[in-house]
Amino acid sequence: MLDEAKLKTTIEAIRPAIQADGGDMILRGVDVETGVVEVELVGACVSCPASTVTLKAGIERILKDRVEGVTEVVNLGDTLLDGTPVSL
Repeated sequence: MLDEAKLKTTIEAIRPAIQADGGDMILRGVDVETGVVEVELVGACVSCPASTVTLKAGIERILKDRVEGVTEVVNLGDTLLDGTPVSL
């Protein structure tokens, strides 16, 4: 079972690194049964070509390592406006 409190604490520890580059991450949802964490990358992350690498190789890897039960992290910002990478 995924520990939501530990997940939120870990996300708060990750956010300053993302914010240092002009972006940010907002937790949008958690499916405790499947372990899928939904976030929205905002700010500079929206137009950054490396945001997918940041999400998968950075955020997802850290969350899987530190929070038992996390299976995947998805960026809802990629699908908010019919697949356009614009987040308002």
